[in-house]
Amino acid sequence: MISHETLERAVAGGVITSEQRDTLLTMDRSRFHAEEEDEANPEENLRLIGGGNDLFVTVGIVLLSAGFYFMLSTLLAGRTLWIAALAAAFAWAIAEIVTRQHRMKLSSTVLSLAFMAATTVVLWLLIQERYPIRQPESLWQVLALRQTAAPAGYLLFGGIIAAAAVYFWRFRVPILAGVVAVSATLLAFLQTAMILYDGIAAGTVAAPRIEDVPDLLRASLYMPLVCGLVVFGIAVALDLHDRERRTSWSDCAFWLHVVSAPMLVHPLFILATGQDVAFGQAEPDESATVMLTLLIIGFVYVALAIDRRSLLVPTLAYFGSLGIYYLVNSTANSTGIPPFALILLVIGALIITFGAGWQHIRRLIVRPTLPTSVLDRLPPLKVRSYSR
Repeated sequence: MISHETLERAVAGGVITSEQRDTLLTMDRSRFHAEEEDEANPEENLRLIGGGNDLFVTVGIVLLSAGFYFMLSTLLAGRTLWIAALAAAFAWAIAEIVTRQHRMKLSSTVLSLAFMAATTVVLWLLIQERYPIRQPESLWQVLALRQTAAPAGYLLFGGIIAAAAVYFWRFRVPILAGVVAVSATLLAFLQTAMILYDGIAAGTVAAPRIEDVPDLLRASLYMPLVCGLVVFGIAVALDLHDRERRTSWSDCAFWLHVVSAPMLVHPLFILATGQDVAFGQAEPDESATVMLTLLIIGFVYVALAIDRRSLLVPTLAYFGSLGIYYLVNSTANSTGIPPFALILLVIGALIITFGAGWQHIRRLIVRPTLPTSVLDRLPPLKVRSYSR
């Protein structure tokens, strides 16, 4: 910001005229008042769409990519591997202009997803050529798949992670953090299944019986829960690294929160409410409803503390969808009030209330309940909202 004295010296030295000085001062005062108005009426600063031109270019990219794909399908009919490889190269080339030079947000996201989709197809086709996997016709054939399923899975998920990492290194597209998190989670599931299989084959782990299936499925919920906690921890670390939400790392944290929320919510819901994993029972009793309400309160508090609505939205959507499922499919007495009706009312009220005054509620709840040493490391409690 140029001081008033500097402007006066510029007028005295003939650098600018007095009219130009007055114009600059008027522009500066207008900017100051605009910032004050923004502070009084904060809006969530989403960095997912860069504006009308970004949306316009995105439409062009979709049309151009579709045309390129249909052209390749005609010229290279039946050569799916080459089509997918050229589609990935095409998306990279367009990203060199749209993402690397102009930093268009929505367009960059679409291009990155197109690149990852084409790369996944390439990896899958290469795996089918090297590790042919046919549909098993017996239990023994399923057991025999271990020798091909393990290296094929490692190649697929490892290749996706490597491709996403290289693309992110080049273009810094935040959604790829979510792609890496999902692929790493699936890779962890594969590795756990291989360890269990090897244990059964070696005789160190007892093979499960039919009656053990519900307990086995319930125990398997710990895997997504652990993965969700790891992804959530990385997202929080990125949030603490960029408390003001000014860099692309906070956008990466946004997508990591979106990925971690379902992995945390579903296992906690099943484990806390005692639902039937094997048969998908979705109706909690009164005690389970209390536990479910406590879960919602816990997720709401954590979302407020770290200033992340992206963690809260999937959570409420999950609980709300379960409530709708129960209300539609239950055969409860029509004169009684289903337990999930209360949950739906709470979720709807929470969404409206938090949407109308997120930062105000955050100050009222978080500030009195956390020590200053913790608050100083969390996203700042102020009027302007940076959360997503």
